[in-house]
Amino acid sequence: MNMITTNFTVTEFVFLGLSSQPKMQLILFIMFLFFYLLTVVGNIIIITIIQIETRLQTPMYFFLTNLSFLDICYTSTDVPQMLSNMVGRKKTIPFPRCATQMYFSLSLGMTECVLLGVMAYDRYVAICHPLHYTVIMNQSTCVQLAGISWASSFLSSTVINVFTLSLPYCGPNVLDHFFCEVPSILRLACTDTSFTEMVVFVFTVAIVFIPFLLIVVSYARILLTVLRMRSASGRHKALSTCASHLTVVALFYGTGIFMYMRPQSKTSRAGGKIIAVFYTVITPMLNPLIYSLRNQDVKGAL
Repeated sequence: MNMITTNFTVTEFVFLGLSSQPKMQLILFIMFLFFYLLTVVGNIIIITIIQIETRLQTPMYFFLTNLSFLDICYTSTDVPQMLSNMVGRKKTIPFPRCATQMYFSLSLGMTECVLLGVMAYDRYVAICHPLHYTVIMNQSTCVQLAGISWASSFLSSTVINVFTLSLPYCGPNVLDHFFCEVPSILRLACTDTSFTEMVVFVFTVAIVFIPFLLIVVSYARILLTVLRMRSASGRHKALSTCASHLTVVALFYGTGIFMYMRPQSKTSRAGGKIIAVFYTVITPMLNPLIYSLRNQDVKGAL
């Protein structure tokens, strides 16, 4: 770590946040505090229901438990800092704390991408190979898939953050964002960031795009299987179990890919902040609502 810190002359960053207007900041504070509390409480309820209801002790809900716990951690990494900046006079963050926030935020975001891919594979096995589902998706396999999702993402985030923090930061320290994120930090580097941006892109492809392809392939096979079903009720049941997951995938992947797989020069700062709000605040908040309102098993347990 000492080798990295030799490139630092900036000791802290100043957040510009979402708005500079005091009245608007107060409105945003109340709104995002409500969103944050709803996210935490909603996901805790989902986790509790799954643990209590024995009929929900299946691979699909094991992964949903992981997703709910992940969303609590993910939103708690960024939102408290944003809320503090909205009401506090000092809108700064020390460099080490910024680096820590950047690491965990990216790690948890990547984990969600991989986990959503695993959940799509789980639905594929359940619908396309129902007779072998319990054999293929046994407890050991589920734990291994969840472990791979977490470990691969945290390892990839480590590489990206090492490259990002190895750049010299000797000039401006005003961060046009509401939390520390790799794209916004790279803009403040005092050198050419092309190579680091390429590293970010490569790991984004590996951790984000490959699971996305798994989702596309899984649902293509699911659709073919559903179309062959003779029973209308069977088709409806199969599609209803996928509807919640597809909604979450569209929300999270749509914004995440747009943010991390575009050249930084083509991403407007205002647009980037709005996109970041969606995958750090809105999606974790909506996940419990989506799974409770569109999932018959969870609705029944409620």
